[in-house]
Amino acid sequence: MHDIKEIRNNPKDFDLQLKKRMINPLSSKILKIDTNRRKKIEIIETLKSSLNMLSKNFGITKSTGKSLDIKKFKEEIKNKKKLISELETEIQKIELDLKTILENIPNTCNFEVPFGNNEQDNVEVYKWGVIEKKTFTPRQHFEVPAAMGLDFKSAAKISGSRFSILHGGIATLHRAISQFMIDKHITDHKLKEISIPVLVKEDIMYGTGQLPKFASESYKTSDGWWLIPTAEVPLTNLIANSIILSDALPIRLCAVSQCFRSEAGSAGKDTKGMLRQHQFEKVEMVTFSLPDKSNDEHLRMTNCAENILKELKLPFRKVELCSGDLGFSAKKTFDLEVWLPGQGRYREISSVSNCGDFQARRMNARFKDNSESKPQFIHTLNGSGLAVGRCLIAIIENYQTNDGKVKIPSCLSKYLSGAKFLNQNGELI
Repeated sequence: MHDIKEIRNNPKDFDLQLKKRMINPLSSKILKIDTNRRKKIEIIETLKSSLNMLSKNFGITKSTGKSLDIKKFKEEIKNKKKLISELETEIQKIELDLKTILENIPNTCNFEVPFGNNEQDNVEVYKWGVIEKKTFTPRQHFEVPAAMGLDFKSAAKISGSRFSILHGGIATLHRAISQFMIDKHITDHKLKEISIPVLVKEDIMYGTGQLPKFASESYKTSDGWWLIPTAEVPLTNLIANSIILSDALPIRLCAVSQCFRSEAGSAGKDTKGMLRQHQFEKVEMVTFSLPDKSNDEHLRMTNCAENILKELKLPFRKVELCSGDLGFSAKKTFDLEVWLPGQGRYREISSVSNCGDFQARRMNARFKDNSESKPQFIHTLNGSGLAVGRCLIAIIENYQTNDGKVKIPSCLSKYLSGAKFLNQNGELI
């Protein structure tokens, strides 16, 4: 949510930020509505002041014993109260109109974010790792014999397209990846693990920016709950309607959860395999930060995600998103894209964003230095650490052998009773 005071004070800057987001200027429209609202508020204040004065004069006149036209007095009071009530109703409608506009405008960008229209304009920061030149043509993950435990046929029968069922060794490997990530974040990165619900209330989805603009991308139950598209939603809302002492910041959290997305607008994209699913598992990181520390926390969180890929020895590249490709709530985002030799390209495996105070304003999440200081809006950050299924894909494709096995990364062996390979029969050996 945007600060109307900032728009009043810097309308040109606001429109310039919208231009970076490929949005036409809106400050004039917003300020026209805001001016109308403020004028009506001033009229109400004048009427209330007039009512008070009227009552005061009535009391003075009555105390002096002078004659009073009580009927006229009551009629005047009634008319003023009626007018106040009508104006308050009008203001409520105006404020709703203003809120509807503001809540559908994406966050502004940090000044250093590169200008661009779409992902083609994103800027590569650097590459890490050596892409192994294989002596055979690399297969995609769903073509590797060792991945025979990927069961899309049964999943389609049970749930439809864009679902998967994992059998045997590959299911165990998937679980090991998740456990490794969580352990790494807790032990090395000092994040606090949280176990979260996957069903949330509507206002919780609103707080992080999923609603109302992206309702079609998520699933809503008949009881009014929403299935979370990411653990960012419940984790970030832990501080909704709260005031936190600045000494407690930063707060760094992580969670592993199932995530649910309708993939609206993805028809025809990644239809084979498990790259794009309606249900998938992801480890999420969330940080609550002081405003002047959030850029540092953004780099720290990105490094946490990078460390997972480095320990797994998966080649990746770090990309800074351009203004036109930023997510709705983000001020700045780094994507990590892992190399998939079966596709011969890098694919997103993590997205790490600094949202500034955008989500905090929607959630009313604030901090203050002490009991006497004025509360300020906190900064929120979130990032994948990492998408478990996509990490499984990357391991299968990067560690596949000529004879159809998949070598197990050394950091995962301890989670798999020392197994070194996923063999051609989908068994851990």
